[in-house]
Amino acid sequence: MKLLLDFLPIVLFFVSFKWAGSNPEQAQSLLEPVLNSISNAEVQTAQLPILLATVVAILATVLQIIYQKSTGKKVENMQWIGLILITVFGGATLILQNETFIKWKPTVLYLAMAAGFLIAYAFKRNPIELMMKGQVELPAHAWVNLLWAWVSFFVVMAVLNIAVAYSFSTDVWVDFKLFGSLGATLVFVFGQGFYMSKHMKQNSEAK
Repeated sequence: MKLLLDFLPIVLFFVSFKWAGSNPEQAQSLLEPVLNSISNAEVQTAQLPILLATVVAILATVLQIIYQKSTGKKVENMQWIGLILITVFGGATLILQNETFIKWKPTVLYLAMAAGFLIAYAFKRNPIELMMKGQVELPAHAWVNLLWAWVSFFVVMAVLNIAVAYSFSTDVWVDFKLFGSLGATLVFVFGQGFYMSKHMKQNSEAK
């Protein structure tokens, strides 16, 4: 459930991008008040889909955190970082009407998460183990392997995101942003679950 909630801004980004591409006049009428408040530049028709999608992603991220706070759920540090990045990179995209900034946002976020895990590990703290403490018991080496698996995953996704952004059209990048990142994450999470169950079983038998 949490995974789906985390991907909600990406889903809304995708939907609003596709909708704006099919309904440019309506998209422009929605965007003009927003863009006129932060920039006097005329809205470029070709940029309408990515600009509307960026506005929606920023609003969705803000509302997501407000919802979690109002329901008493903890907002993770990476969610705060994500909010800062979508505001900064999304804001730059809107002000300059340049999609390059929003395309770099996922890569910067992935690298920030990888760096955060490595910094924590350098101080003898394993974020994966801490997040699942009390729920799963694994051998020490298994927790370390999971940490490095997540770091590797973040780095690979960071590279893939920017490679797709610069090698293909914006439409393809938006498709990858939803289906590629969500699909890769689901496969990785299932693989992680399989690895954990294997070591939980071995640990149980050893007892």
